[in-house]
Amino acid sequence: MKPKIQNTDFDVADFALAFEELTRIIIRLPAKDKLSFTTLSVLHTLSRKSPMRLTELTTHEQLTQSGMTQLVTRLEQDGLVERRPDPGDGRVVQVHITEQGVRIIESRRKDRILLLTTFMEGLQPEERQSIALAISAIKRLAELGNRSAT
Repeated sequence: MKPKIQNTDFDVADFALAFEELTRIIIRLPAKDKLSFTTLSVLHTLSRKSPMRLTELTTHEQLTQSGMTQLVTRLEQDGLVERRPDPGDGRVVQVHITEQGVRIIESRRKDRILLLTTFMEGLQPEERQSIALAISAIKRLAELGNRSAT
């Protein structure tokens, strides 16, 4: 039996499958700079939550401490992030995204917008309107998901 929200005909499983498929298409845009998915994920996280302690970033990205340390070292050498001492605790390192790192994320976001715009052109006006009406609820859903992840 498919899960449904009480008092509606909303099929959560159908929503999840459609959302997963669209997400897969959108996040797998070719990387112009030949950056790995993990690298892009770290940069995206830092573009929204910078600075982060290395340990927080490791947990958030579900990597090992050594794997994250190696990745951050490589990103730092490429000029995409920088490490700075935590102002509250000099023993702790915070990872900050650089302007160059931000530009990469902004470029990918623009590419996603162009891709979605192309997809939207294939929809009927009432389908586009349905999506427009759902945007605030989807944003709220993401907010709730972000809260539960912390």
